Amino acid sequence: MPLQKLSFRPGLNREGTDYANEGGWYDGDKVRFRSGFPEKIGGWSQLSSNQYLGVARSLWNWQALNGNNYLGVGTNVKYYIEFGGTYNNITPYIAINTLSGAFSATLPTTLNGTITSTATSLVLTSAAAFPSFGVILIDSEQIAYASKDGSNPNKLNELTRGYNGTTAAAHTTGATVSSNSITITDGSYSPAVGDYVVFSGAATLGGNITAAVLNQEYIISSVVSPTVYRIEAKSPTTGLPVLANASDVGTGGAAIIANYEVPVGLNVYTIGTGWGAGPWSRGTWGSSISGTGVGQQLRIWSNDNFGQDLVIAPRGGEIYYWQANSGVSTRAVKLSTLAGSPYVPNTTNQVVSSAIQKFVIAMGSNPYLAGTPNTPFNPMLVRWSDQLNPNQWVPDITNQAGEFALTNGSFIMGARATRQEILVWTDSAIYSMQYLGAPYVWGFNILMENISVMSPNAMITINNVTYWMGNDKFYVYSGRVETLPCSLQQYIFNDINKDQAFQVFSGGNEGYNEVWWFYVSNSSMGTAIDKYVIYNYVDRVWYYGSMARSAWLDSGIRQYPIAADYNNRVLYHESSVDDNATSTTLPINAYIQSSDFDIGDGHNFGFVWRILPDINFNGSRIDNPSVTMTVKPRQNSGAPYSASNSPTVTSADNYGIPQVYNIQEFTGQVYTRLRGRQLAFRIESTGLGVAWQLGMPRIDIRPDGRR
Repeated sequence: MPLQKLSFRPGLNREGTDYANEGGWYDGDKVRFRSGFPEKIGGWSQLSSNQYLGVARSLWNWQALNGNNYLGVGTNVKYYIEFGGTYNNITPYIAINTLSGAFSATLPTTLNGTITSTATSLVLTSAAAFPSFGVILIDSEQIAYASKDGSNPNKLNELTRGYNGTTAAAHTTGATVSSNSITITDGSYSPAVGDYVVFSGAATLGGNITAAVLNQEYIISSVVSPTVYRIEAKSPTTGLPVLANASDVGTGGAAIIANYEVPVGLNVYTIGTGWGAGPWSRGTWGSSISGTGVGQQLRIWSNDNFGQDLVIAPRGGEIYYWQANSGVSTRAVKLSTLAGSPYVPNTTNQVVSSAIQKFVIAMGSNPYLAGTPNTPFNPMLVRWSDQLNPNQWVPDITNQAGEFALTNGSFIMGARATRQEILVWTDSAIYSMQYLGAPYVWGFNILMENISVMSPNAMITINNVTYWMGNDKFYVYSGRVETLPCSLQQYIFNDINKDQAFQVFSGGNEGYNEVWWFYVSNSSMGTAIDKYVIYNYVDRVWYYGSMARSAWLDSGIRQYPIAADYNNRVLYHESSVDDNATSTTLPINAYIQSSDFDIGDGHNFGFVWRILPDINFNGSRIDNPSVTMTVKPRQNSGAPYSASNSPTVTSADNYGIPQVYNIQEFTGQVYTRLRGRQLAFRIESTGLGVAWQLGMPRIDIRPDGRR
């Protein structure tokens, strides 16, 4: 029998059964299609060895007038601007208060009972002034504790002995126990545990708690009452705990400045918080903000440029402004403080800048009402500043500031500025927002009703075509809204953890004509993003895989697409062939497997005795790269795959040094010995430095009986 070519349709298809997709690809990971043929995707490397705090869900890249290339990184903890590999904290201050005599140290107490060097709990004479977790010092040993006992308030549990390199030892009753906990009193602001505050102007409390220790950034470790909270004293140089002693009895000075950062947001979506978490009229108007606060929503930053400056807003929070000429050491500030006006929106779900017309636009806002700056939040209200003036939000006959309430839906999910219009999605419709000029300024038209969108970041515009993921299918808009056919629709939407749908985000990879969507899978049983699905809009094919990313940006002013991972790093994608997310290079395991195929209609068993590969290894970075090709047999669609051969195909070329490859040299043929009524073909690579693209391999197969 002649050799049989293994030619499969491009893209993965999971809409039917494995056998029904005969002639196509059925499963894969870390593989894309180019010109109809599968290949391993590119690898990734660190933008910088530095790290940031929190989970990044927003990336924004632009170039200032002086040529500085800035990358905005919005996490659930802070907002940074990366410049030169350094993450500069520009997180706005939500409140700046002057305190008087605010600091007091937790003075030493004594140990109530003997403990061994391995004890995991201990009892103090009095632990009332000690926080719910922290670090203590007994003799020369530092001990970290994670909780206080519910039934005995003087008992500290979950001890970590020998903390900070000290030596664990036994301690006797009456030993002095010191803490690094400092109590702060502020009658004007009530932070939450985990929020950040920066102090200045504090004086020395005593021996150990110096002014240098106090005047730095701190995380709130516990809240005693609405006006009293605690921090854990640390060294300004090493970050290690600084424990108070009996002489630390001062008050920290009389003119202390407490700068409170935007509250820390959630890194996973919590049902019951934020707009859209439940049915309309679940609470009072505006209750999703006033009731849960910006810190109780999944933290999603929106960011855009107004000229070279940056406009940012956490979902459910205020609008902030960062001026590029002020430098990366300067914080973003409330837009209302620049405007000097109480009528700048005090709450928005997303801020957008119209680059051509020069407006700042709030998607979801409190409406303007003269004499009433703090009107209730309207999640369907679009409000905009005056043209060329982000500081003016009061509508007047002499300016173009204004607002418009959308009617179809219950809240604005998100918006994207395109070349000629701004697209606005509510939870049930999509609008086109177009500039008309004075006196109407902006016009709104419904493009389609009864549509859905998965999340605020589930939409993307590439080459003036907009794609987005709905609740149960994909959409495309290129002048009209259409359903985007998907050969993976059933597979993907059954795999998405809908409880974490707000985490879904999209990204582009124009170099490979791809739109990516990342999501939390049901199969992971977790709450972190772990899967992706890709649409190739040139070849019009789909494929998927596994990858843990929290944000993505394909910027035209950086060489590679940019992504954020869960190790607090920004990565360059397509910059390597391996996983260089850390200092240790790891291989990328990539594979693709076909649907089952047979001889004729499966009347006969087939006997496969050799494979003739057709593959190239261009882009590899090692000598003699290799892949594994496998033919997997089984008797029928309901049977498991039988034992199969997995021969290795090795390149004869040395890719470790620059070469010009005219003819691909690799293993010419590999021998197998297997028998089945239907077969599947698989190619896989697991080694370092390997890149490959599959061509059209052939197998030598002959009929081998009917039983």
